[in-house]
Order: sequence, then structure tokens, then C-alpha cells
Amino acid sequence: MCVRARRLLPALGTVMAGVLMASGCSAGPDPVTARATASAEATVAPLTRAQLRALTLEESEVAGVYEAGLSLQDPPPKEERRSFPPVSDPTCQTMLDIRDGEHASTVVVQVFNWKGDIYGGDSTFAAYEDGKAQQAFAQLKQALGSCRSYEGTGWVGKFKAALTMEQAPDVGDEAVRFRETIPVTSTGFERPSMRNEQFTVVRAGNAIVTFQKLNVDGRASFPADLVERQVERLQDAQRP
Repeated sequence: MCVRARRLLPALGTVMAGVLMASGCSAGPDPVTARATASAEATVAPLTRAQLRALTLEESEVAGVYEAGLSLQDPPPKEERRSFPPVSDPTCQTMLDIRDGEHASTVVVQVFNWKGDIYGGDSTFAAYEDGKAQQAFAQLKQALGSCRSYEGTGWVGKFKAALTMEQAPDVGDEAVRFRETIPVTSTGFERPSMRNEQFTVVRAGNAIVTFQKLNVDGRASFPADLVERQVERLQDAQRP
């Protein structure tokens, strides 16, 4: 069982102020121009792929990882991805799309491999155009209001997943946390087992980051200190 690898609206144009025709007189501050300028200054440029990669955690910041135990991955081009049919519940499909950054303009994945932990974890960074991350997160919360189970087809065939909501951490602009469990009966296990994966999804400005931590027949959580550090870094990078 492997860990999954996984635009701002243009700044407002300059509004041309009128000029007084009388000699020796100048135009005072135009209210439309003032509002446009203030809006443009408040707009935060979207994070690029290079910026996302630079904002990820360094090996020295993550306790207990193997040497070279962190890796960065870009999702493969859509034409090279293996496609699976939508899951049985459309609201759950919405949740899956958002947590994987399916409709984001840029996505970067950081994979974590800890010593003594064969399952590891990862964080998925998704950058959006101005305002679209907020819209996506609203859709995510709405979907999680009703998505409790779904059936689908994945790399090892058909599966059924159940979702349980958990207390969200107080980080970022908004956050949700839930746990997904999937019965596992593949030949890689001597007996039926339960895949147990926690997802913490946080919006920080125009970016959404999903932290995933996997275990089998046990519960695991992505380290809270790493979540806080990573989200704070995303926020700092987007401040004017």
C-alpha cells in the first residue's frame, strides 16, 4: 500500500482621473481611482509552483524522518493520469476533488517517510486564483455536511469508504478534519484489515493544503506542530 503521489484575477487596470481644464488647477483625488488602487494593493498574487515548492518543510524541521525522507512531487499531466469513474456519492466526489486540488491552478505534493512507519504521510498544496480557494473551501464544508460513505474504484479495485468528522485545528483562515476508513482485503495482508487515514484540510489565503496520515489497523495523525508551521509559512508568504 503506497502513499499517493499527487489564478488571481488580473490587477485592476489604472482608472484614469479627469483633469481640470482651468489653468493652474489640478484634479483632487478621484474616489473611483482611490477605491481601485486600494483594491489592487490588497490583492495578493497567486503562489507559483516554484513558490509552493520553496515553502515546503525542510528535512531538518521534521523529526524522525529518514535521511532524504522528504520528497517533492508534481502531479502528472492529466493526459497521463489513470482515470477512475466518479464515486457513488456526488457530494463525496466534490470532497475528493477539493482535497486533492483537482481544480487548482497549481499543485505540489510533499511526501514524508518517518523511521519505523511504513505508511508515512503527505501534504498536498493547491494554489488558486484570488477568491477561488475560499469558494472551494465553502464547497468542501458543504460536501462534508452530508458525505458519510461512498463506493468507488481505485488502484486495487472496488472499495467502500466511511467518513467521520473530527475536531478541526485552530489554524489558517479555516480548517476541517476528518478520518476515512476503508476495509482492505488485498493479498498483501494476511487477514482483513482496515485502512485508516486522517485528513486535515486548511485554507491559508489563496491556497489550500491537505495533510494526510495513513495507518492500517490503527489510528494516526499528522504531527500538529508541522501543520501549524506549514500553515503559518503559507500565510506569511501571502501577506502584502
